Amino acid sequence: MEQALEYLAFSPPGWGGNLLRGLLSTLQIAFGAYALGLCLGLCGALGKIYGGPVTRWGLEIYTTLIRAVPELVLILLLYYAGTDLLNTALESFGYERVDIDGLWAGIYVIGFVQGAYSTEVFRAAFQAVPTGQIEAARAIGMSPFKSHTRVVIPAMIPFAIPGLANLWLITTKDTALLAVVGFSELLLETKQAAGGTKSYLLFYCAAAVLYLLVTLCSNVIFGQIERHYRRGQPAQT
Repeated sequence: MEQALEYLAFSPPGWGGNLLRGLLSTLQIAFGAYALGLCLGLCGALGKIYGGPVTRWGLEIYTTLIRAVPELVLILLLYYAGTDLLNTALESFGYERVDIDGLWAGIYVIGFVQGAYSTEVFRAAFQAVPTGQIEAARAIGMSPFKSHTRVVIPAMIPFAIPGLANLWLITTKDTALLAVVGFSELLLETKQAAGGTKSYLLFYCAAAVLYLLVTLCSNVIFGQIERHYRRGQPAQT
């Protein structure tokens, strides 16, 4: 027990500080990727519902491909191939090659993947809004933009929150996949601590507890958000 506490201490030779730094990096990537995914998803859903044939066709390819390929493969493909394509483009325009920061690369890669899933969550939520509410907004003279910002989107949010909460939890766990490309997040810090001390059970259990705490806190926050947007609506059974 004393040795376990010594290993988990925040000051050297303990590894507790490293685990917390890894957790902070995990949360930074998750927040950034989730925000990017929401933006892509909202635009994608609007494009699928209101866009022309070419837009809907392009978005269908995007969501189908992303959801069909394993996320680890996508992360490896987008991380390495994306970096090569960017540097090739820069060199073709006479600029020097750049080294992409691991934090931003992780945000872009996971956010791009989550955008496909968010697109379908938002599309289903938009289509769940009763058409009578939209027709009522148009009947009192609201423009399409105003009817969406004041009626459709507020009415759509309660339908989207459960799916978006699941996507947030998936995003936090997807950050662990970045360990394969060498980015220092919680899983990689845990692997280094376990390898350095040979206390694999201790550190992987500690990492699992940290992921569980993130999940429990997230459930509380999303529960509060859902109750806020469902206020005045009949309780769900």
